[in-house]
Amino acid sequence: METGKRGNASRDSDTKCIYLFKPTLVHRTYNQLWADCHLELSRLLEEELPVEPLRPEKDRVVFFQRVAMLYVRYIQIFRKLNEIYDQVVHPQKRRFIHVILEGVMGRVLELKNEMVEKESSEYHYMDDILHDLKLTPGDLEIPIPRYFTSENDEEVQDRKMMAIDMLNRLDDTKSTDPLVRNEMTQDEAIRIIQIVERARKGRLRAHLQIMSKKRSVVPGAADRESAAIRIQKVWRGYTGRKQAEIMRLEEMIFLGMVMDPNDEVPCPAEVAVQANEASTRIKQEEHEKDYQKSIVAVTNKMLEVEGPDMSAMMKDQIRQWFIECRDATGSFPDYPNEEDGGSALIFVEKDPQQLLEDMATKNEEDPSKKAKGKEEETGQGKKNKSNDDEEEEEDGLKMLPSAFLSDLEVGHKKYVDFWKNRDESTNFVQRHEVELIKEEKRKDIEAEIRAQVDVEMRKELDEWRLEVDNEKGGKAKGNAKKKKGSKSAKKKKKEKDLTSERTFESLCEELVEEGLLKMVKDIRLLEYLGDYSYLGTTLRQNDIEPMPSLSDVRQVLSLYGILPLGSQALHEKAPLIKAILLAGPAGVGKKMLVHAICRETGSNLFDLSPVNTAGKYPGKGGLAMMLHVVFKVARLLQPSIIWIEDTEKIFYKKVPKEEKELDPKRLKKDLLKCLKLIKAEDRVLIVGTTKDPMSADIKSFCKMYSKIILIPRPDYGARVLLWKELIKKKGGEITCKLDISSLAKISDGYTPGHMVQVIQNVLTEQRVSQQEKSPLTAAEFVPPLVKIHPVLQDEEEALKNWYSKTPLGKKRIMLATGNEGEGVPAKGKDAKKKK
Repeated sequence: METGKRGNASRDSDTKCIYLFKPTLVHRTYNQLWADCHLELSRLLEEELPVEPLRPEKDRVVFFQRVAMLYVRYIQIFRKLNEIYDQVVHPQKRRFIHVILEGVMGRVLELKNEMVEKESSEYHYMDDILHDLKLTPGDLEIPIPRYFTSENDEEVQDRKMMAIDMLNRLDDTKSTDPLVRNEMTQDEAIRIIQIVERARKGRLRAHLQIMSKKRSVVPGAADRESAAIRIQKVWRGYTGRKQAEIMRLEEMIFLGMVMDPNDEVPCPAEVAVQANEASTRIKQEEHEKDYQKSIVAVTNKMLEVEGPDMSAMMKDQIRQWFIECRDATGSFPDYPNEEDGGSALIFVEKDPQQLLEDMATKNEEDPSKKAKGKEEETGQGKKNKSNDDEEEEEDGLKMLPSAFLSDLEVGHKKYVDFWKNRDESTNFVQRHEVELIKEEKRKDIEAEIRAQVDVEMRKELDEWRLEVDNEKGGKAKGNAKKKKGSKSAKKKKKEKDLTSERTFESLCEELVEEGLLKMVKDIRLLEYLGDYSYLGTTLRQNDIEPMPSLSDVRQVLSLYGILPLGSQALHEKAPLIKAILLAGPAGVGKKMLVHAICRETGSNLFDLSPVNTAGKYPGKGGLAMMLHVVFKVARLLQPSIIWIEDTEKIFYKKVPKEEKELDPKRLKKDLLKCLKLIKAEDRVLIVGTTKDPMSADIKSFCKMYSKIILIPRPDYGARVLLWKELIKKKGGEITCKLDISSLAKISDGYTPGHMVQVIQNVLTEQRVSQQEKSPLTAAEFVPPLVKIHPVLQDEEEALKNWYSKTPLGKKRIMLATGNEGEGVPAKGKDAKKKK
């Protein structure tokens, strides 16, 4: 016992030491991981920004391999930086990591766009690259940063909370309706009485049968020895079967065919890691609050201590400039305008004469110079025609220009110069550093003081002119410039605000009452289960276009929907996607994906489905008002998603007779106009879902939706995963008697929605409670499965044929057949020769 106590005491002391040094170990770990990320990033920047530009690549396969390799490597950096940002507590480090993280995310989106443009497909299969880099398909999963939902602006967060409160109040009013309204008819009452009476009679009949059997048994028929032998046989058979089952399970665990039941339960180490991560996030919030308070305190102190000295130094320099300009030119200069930077122009290292010349050239431009410039441009254009012809001969596949590489290069240089070798031995708790705040805020304070100094020095300059030269200066030109600016501003047309007199709260209430603003379900994207497509590369090598897997759909939606909506900087710089179409048969999870995008990005959900808008806001004026209010509130509550279920009804070729009263096509023209008004700074995404795209006009469909994503039936791997997880979620137990493989095989053609429906029918509360005595079998799921009509292969082929008529589908066919150049009109001399 004593040795056991000593052992426990030593373990306790070890754990105390671990927790004592845990912060240091954690910070060292993430600092090392951060250094590894920048090492890999430096290698990628050297490849993408070489000293000599790369020549165009003529081989499409080689070019795609190069882009795909960069894409996979950037995803690995993205995954690591996301983990670092989530666990680092130093507030100034987190801000720097945030900039690099968004730059890497933006580069991933650019490379994805590059691959789509060059391969003419939304889905790509990179088995050979994964093999070369020794990665698994799980390493290609796009992580979703937590800060998309946790780090929103307070104003936007308050607006969202207000909208959620309105939706909750509406649900409460609906749920508090009196129950008396649901009156029971006489037929329903008679049916319930009949069911109860028949059940009573059945129980009584069963009880009488049991009693009659007990009376027929003759006691004393078997002697004690034969009874004992019989009991022994039964017991030995039972224990033998149990022992065989245990041995079989141990063998399967040893071979790796079955997971050890102990491993299914989270081990203490995993629980401890989760607790540490939660405590780290609490520390992040505490350090962030201290950092914000310190910023205010340091700024005020610098204004008090350094502000007067800065102001006096600036005034002395400006006065010296006044005197130098008068000595050089004989008159006082015009004070630079605020638009040009004010007195900031004065502090540039130039002579007074040079500065005056620069200001003069900005204010006035010689028309003769413009004419000369045009003549020189035309002359150069004639001379460079031959050079253009030579460049055309060297045409090939080039990388599109990037909006993020320059930011990544600057950020990496800052890391090397400042953070890489920084000594943090004294900052054990990883709180903010005051000196860094002073360096960051000094420029802002200088700009604030300079604006005040400019106002005072303009007045002083006018006083000097009056006293020395007896003239008033500097006002006419400034006023003229302002007038010119006002004329140009008047020319720009602004959107008419139809609800300028109404408050934001009233607009939200109206949308909630009309059912256009909906509550978002708590669904994560990882709940959309699906396996990797392992045959994609093989099928493409045999010139067969594979259907995407559910895992591919999840990844594409992360790139097109979640990442741009989650970050404002990313949405403004990355390739702009205004509308996405999800096309697939009923039950594949289109609605679930819409709610998952909203949940992961913290977006609000607006419903403009034809069924939901039917009868609301009648007339042309009402329709314009509805769309105006929806898009206005969506911009104010951004990020926002505007969902259009059964969107093919808006673009019907021919409206069915039974739907003519709903007038589903009334949104078509105005919706396309609203789509054009969405800008890069508006984090608003239109998501349409359709199960019958063949009934719509494909031209207008493709004008509306720039990205069309096919969602297929689940393949065998996805069905195995779906059956397992859905049965567990409903309370079922997976045993060796439940043949999941056979169940997945016979359920070919059934969607996840069908599987959920079957599991709900089978796994009732009574059946779940009986699992210990009678485990689940695959045969129980067959009868309800047979009653459901599956998605046939012909329906999937029809969907593929429809997709081949879209712009991207046509490009893919042309690329596969080798007729990529056909159908493109010739330009220049070649066109004349053909004529």
